[in-house]
Parts: sequence; structure tokens; C-alpha cells
Amino acid sequence: MTAACIWVDADACPNVVKDILYRAAERTGVAVTLVANQALSVPRIANLKVVRVASGFDVADNEIVKRAAPGDLVITADIPLAAEAIAKGADALNPRGERYSADTIRGLLTMRDFMDTMRSSGNVGGGPPPLTQADRKAFAAHLDAWLARRKST
Repeated sequence: MTAACIWVDADACPNVVKDILYRAAERTGVAVTLVANQALSVPRIANLKVVRVASGFDVADNEIVKRAAPGDLVITADIPLAAEAIAKGADALNPRGERYSADTIRGLLTMRDFMDTMRSSGNVGGGPPPLTQADRKAFAAHLDAWLARRKST
């Protein structure tokens, strides 16, 4: 059995969340792989790597799904990617600290589709609110819990 690792949907991941992940990689030795369709500047940490993929719709997401294994952790705000990761037996965590689960993902997909319809009809605009300190704390707490579970197995 291979050690669980963390996969990061890095193109849209906030830098403050990446910094938390870099510190976790350095502190715990967990493998962290950032997947992006652009060049990323990351610290030199032995267990931290970047996989650069071609530009295109869902290319990075598809690469993460292809590589993720049961027990891994996928960091993404992309709900369909989180659903695919969960279906493969991985855990999924939003950069705002929301843990996706098999129990919640269907409702989240439905809400996402509804909001897409509303946006395309012009009824809803704008993006998500800025990341707050509470979001960062929630993310770090869920990450620490995942790391603790990984350590105890």
C-alpha cells in the first residue's frame, strides 16, 4: 500500500492555502502535488512537486482524477472534481475549509448546476467572496485532522 498524498487543483487555489500546504509538506513529509496548466513557483521541498498539464477545459481535473487513489486528499473548489475524487475513495476539501463527503456531494452538485443556470440567465453575478481568516482556520483544521488520521494508520 502506498502512502496517501495530497493533490491540489492549483490553478485556482489561493496562495494562502498553498502556503499552508507547503508548511504541512515540510512539517509532516506528506507528498503534495500541485496540478496546474501554468508554471508555478514553489519552495524547494523534497516531497512537493508540480505537474504541469496542457491548457484546456478540465485538463488539470482529469489528471488529478487519473492519479488520485483511495485515501488521498484532493484540494479543490471544483465540485465535479470533488465528486469524482470521492467516487474513487479519496477525501476532498475545499480551500475555504469545507469538507466534501459522499453524504453532501450530490446536493452540492445540484446547487452548483442551479447556480450555473441562474448565472447564464443573468440573474446572479459575481464570484465567491474573499477568503476570510475563518476560512483559513477551517481549512487548516480539516487538513490537520486528515494528516492525523493518515499518521495513525
